[in-house]
Amino acid sequence: MRLPFTFLPFLGVALLAGAEPRSRITVELDDKEPSRSRATLTVPGSEPITFAVGLGRKGLTEKGRAFQAERSLLGDFRINAILSKDRFEMDEELISKSGRSKAWLRENLFRSMNSIDFDGDGRGGEYGAGFLSLEPVGSETEQPFAFGEYRGTFRWYSYAIHGAQDEARIGRRSTGGCINVGVNAMQALLRSAKLGDVVEVGQRR
Repeated sequence: MRLPFTFLPFLGVALLAGAEPRSRITVELDDKEPSRSRATLTVPGSEPITFAVGLGRKGLTEKGRAFQAERSLLGDFRINAILSKDRFEMDEELISKSGRSKAWLRENLFRSMNSIDFDGDGRGGEYGAGFLSLEPVGSETEQPFAFGEYRGTFRWYSYAIHGAQDEARIGRRSTGGCINVGVNAMQALLRSAKLGDVVEVGQRR
């Protein structure tokens, strides 16, 4: 069932990156009742937007721990890459580590990543409309994020907020660990998010 895209009061407090007004994203995950999981996007000068999210198939990993496959990691993160059909932004350090040119990445990276059929249903588009890569902030544990080949396709492997191939997966434990959102939510995030924005991922009480 597709959950509505709603406007609700801001849930929790997200960290700000620097003094300039920035968009804020706060995520509250509920591994016992995944349908209650929500994220709130706050854009300066606009009403907050709250939307349903999905989480990892095996639940949650505590803040400060290493990323575990199929578990959504709690903690504070900064956006270090924004990928979609029409938008490419990535930290310069990551571009250098990729071994590819910025022009090549802009033209190919998201398209290639989104062509991978992770669940074996014969379709691609697992990331939906976009992919916001999340780098841990203040974590002593190095996360295993890197560029590399997956089934012969070059990709950026990262914890992320991303879209979904099937919106029925939103509000469920359905991902390999990332946070997934519906098309309306991802479009709002792509309009507002900037590199360096900080995302707070917590557990809903």
